[in-house]
Amino acid sequence: MMTSSNQGSYTFRSRSEQDTDKLAAQLALRSVPGAIIVLDGDLGAGKTAFSKAFARHLGVEGVVNSPTFTIIKEYEGRWPLYHMDVYRISQEEAEELGLDEYFYGEGVCLVEWGSLIPELLPPEHLHIRMEYTGEQERIIQLNGYGELYADWCASLGENGV
Repeated sequence: MMTSSNQGSYTFRSRSEQDTDKLAAQLALRSVPGAIIVLDGDLGAGKTAFSKAFARHLGVEGVVNSPTFTIIKEYEGRWPLYHMDVYRISQEEAEELGLDEYFYGEGVCLVEWGSLIPELLPPEHLHIRMEYTGEQERIIQLNGYGELYADWCASLGENGV
């Protein structure tokens, strides 16, 4: 499904929820404690569907849903998963809640709408932008900031995920 890749970025065309699941699986396999994945895209672009698939491939059992009103949900899998949705809070509120402490914790962070809190995000992270292009189709742009995430993008391109 690869459409293009270069150092630090990778573009994935998803034609179905199963395609998005494959991408989530590959990223879950690469994840390590301290990994930060930022998800952005319009409502309905697939951020929560991606998050559910990622959590499942990380070994999280049970229901995973969007933390829209709770801001953060914690799950246990291969390592802790901190799933955040910062759509409804300001940069200042995010700081007051101490969300940045999770970024330097023992788990993996998935941050929906992360572009709304740019000053809190560590400089090294994977940014995923999902664009709705049809009933089932999405263009998923991955940008890796930092060596670890640039390597993730390069390996996705090399392996033709």
